[in-house]
Amino acid sequence: MSIEHIDVLIVGAGLSGIGAACHVRKQCPGKSLAVLESRDAIGGTWDLFRYPGIRSDSDMYTLGYSFKPWTHAKAIADGPSIREYVREAAREHGIDRLVRYGHKVKRASWSTPQALWTLEVERLDNGRPTGQTVELTCSFLYMCSGYYNYDAGFRPHFEGEESFQGRIVHPQKWTSDIDYAGKRVVVIGSGATAVTLVPSMAAEAAHVTMLQRSPTYIMSLPAEDKIANGLRKVLPAGVAYGITRWKNVFLAMLMYKLSKSRPHTVKRLIFGGIRRMLGPDADLSHFKPRYEPWDERLCLVPNGDLFKSLRRGQASIVTDHIERFTPGGILLKSGKELQADLVVTATGLDLQVFGGMQVQVDGKPVDFGKTMGYRGMMFSDVPNLANTMGYTNASWTLKADLTAEYVCRLLKHMDRHGWRQCTPRQKDPSVTAIPWIDLNSGYIRRAADKLPQQGSKAPWRLHQNYLLDLVNLRYSRVDDGVMEFSSPRVKGAGRAEAGRDAAISA
Repeated sequence: MSIEHIDVLIVGAGLSGIGAACHVRKQCPGKSLAVLESRDAIGGTWDLFRYPGIRSDSDMYTLGYSFKPWTHAKAIADGPSIREYVREAAREHGIDRLVRYGHKVKRASWSTPQALWTLEVERLDNGRPTGQTVELTCSFLYMCSGYYNYDAGFRPHFEGEESFQGRIVHPQKWTSDIDYAGKRVVVIGSGATAVTLVPSMAAEAAHVTMLQRSPTYIMSLPAEDKIANGLRKVLPAGVAYGITRWKNVFLAMLMYKLSKSRPHTVKRLIFGGIRRMLGPDADLSHFKPRYEPWDERLCLVPNGDLFKSLRRGQASIVTDHIERFTPGGILLKSGKELQADLVVTATGLDLQVFGGMQVQVDGKPVDFGKTMGYRGMMFSDVPNLANTMGYTNASWTLKADLTAEYVCRLLKHMDRHGWRQCTPRQKDPSVTAIPWIDLNSGYIRRAADKLPQQGSKAPWRLHQNYLLDLVNLRYSRVDDGVMEFSSPRVKGAGRAEAGRDAAISA
């Protein structure tokens, strides 16, 4: 029985995977292409998360694709709108016909003599294993599966939680039968999910308490971009989108640079905004972290919805540690007890590399924690494999688009020169290893040993800077002396394969 071969195989049909497939389809039309998705729908994060108020924490003019203008009024969009945007892009570019649902890649093995990846793929039915597996080969493996475990979020065990008579739910496992109308709700956490949940639930719940161990920097932004909406009235959608996109890129970069160079100025800006929203007598102790701005991600709230809920008395913030759960709620170390009917554990994500897929190169397992990242997308000594990893200090898709453009440049360069294999090689002794991500967020610290390293200088340096990446990824030489190109002889190739290789080399 013959094994199906695909030139470029993309894993993941979320925001990154659909965008990558659109780029490959347009720029490399001669390549056979498929997208493997373990779930039964397009959308990734935006289809998985269904908790109240789910929305982006980045504006859609930078979270949107470079090739597809965002034309809705709201810049900070809700989850269903983003999901439909991704699906619309897939339909417009014919990618929806290339997605194979219920396909979870368990193992990928590279063979240098064959210059091929062989994938062991598990077939799923509504997320459950069927016992069936499929074997595929591909020339280039493009990972767009995100960075966290879709099966479960990070969920610490709390002392006494078995005695709690209410319901405990993690936002990643939210289901439509969860009723919070008229109930007392405690949301454990202080990150983006928590600050989204609290105002969304406050309108129907009896009261919502956000219980945090320590504060997070929170800023209010307008839900709509008046400049963008105005530009769309007088300019073509693509032109208006491009102008707004660059405006927001520069504003985000300015905010990040200012946070690092003048943190006290940024803190005054943030706290001044909170005081205006909550009133001059507001207790700001719940909003003053122990770290500096952008040591962890800032949380954005559209139109100050969180602060409005707090001011109305529909919600409150408690900064304390959990002693234990009780039948009626949560006992805090201060001795105070929070009464609750529903507890939502917005305690974070469980970071996972490549969706838990096992990777081998010529029979040897790859420990990505010991590799060095090349241009923020490939890995030392791992051939013909790219991974999408967005920015930590800006919109994810800005980097995803640049990554896809570079992968297409790389594929076309290999075709022009007849190369079958491309492998980043770190041979410079002056390059030192440093952590991949410089954030102190809990989910990053918990998974530090799983992440690759980055290098002290290019092309191993991870800039976290869109302008630098734009120049380096769009205009730099693909054949940079670090990427090693080769054409291994295919063992046992038949006439068809040999003819194909000859055509490529011609």
